Amino acid sequence: MKVDWKKRIEINPDIMGGKPVIKGTRVPVEVIVGGLAGGMTIEEVCREYRIKEEEVRAALAYATETLSEEYLIAVSN
Repeated sequence: MKVDWKKRIEINPDIMGGKPVIKGTRVPVEVIVGGLAGGMTIEEVCREYRIKEEEVRAALAYATETLSEEYLIAVSN
């Protein structure tokens, strides 16, 4: 099932300098993804940042979509 991150993530220049955050919080997507990458479980992230599992999944969906749109240019030396 595809997660519609747009319902749970907001980007507002007045909140955290425009970084994507969980709506209604100041919890940045990068902190959630970083916590998971650092070995935290979804349950630990939810407890630590007082967010719901659906919001963690929205953060992951946002990161996935953003990375899929990113272009890298290889430069040879």
